[in-house]
Amino acid sequence: MNKIRFLLVGVGGQGTILASNVLAELGIELGYDTKKAEVHGMSQRGGSVVSHVSWGEQVFSPIIPEGEADVLIAFEKLEAMRFASGIRPGAMVLINDYEIIPVTVSSGGGQYPNVDEVRGTFKPLTDKVFCVKGVEIAEELGNAKAANVVLLGALSKILGHDAEPWLKVIEGRVPPKFIELNRKAFQAGRDAVK
Repeated sequence: MNKIRFLLVGVGGQGTILASNVLAELGIELGYDTKKAEVHGMSQRGGSVVSHVSWGEQVFSPIIPEGEADVLIAFEKLEAMRFASGIRPGAMVLINDYEIIPVTVSSGGGQYPNVDEVRGTFKPLTDKVFCVKGVEIAEELGNAKAANVVLLGALSKILGHDAEPWLKVIEGRVPPKFIELNRKAFQAGRDAVK
């Protein structure tokens, strides 16, 4: 692999930034030149969070041009649809099968798409679409906030990586009292990918 460009999208509070920090640090750990950039926008008010992470032999800019991401990691289904145009043909898409209902839907002005409609958004570009119930899995482990680590575990499996380098980076980024929870969340994410 000469380069890999990750586009991470989510809503404020979902751990998108921690996940992008882990990916950036992991890229360095794996020996790649690595760059990262993020856009917080109105994240503290439930707005979009977008992060770009690029690994390669030489990376000049972290910003991924429209339609050139190799991997899209979406922490919420509508965010996946919103950023579908960011991927290249044949890219890999990992979606947290989770809904944050926008006001337009809760007020009766629209309908939230089902998972098949979300998957269908990517049909013209790729058939490599993986959906993981990250929040549900994390809740079963005792803390919904570990959903981002569930997704990182799933991503590691999809990419064909060994778990240990990922866990080393994750453990360096979370408070000691949450290390065991995050180890379990990471493994559950790996187990969730068929």
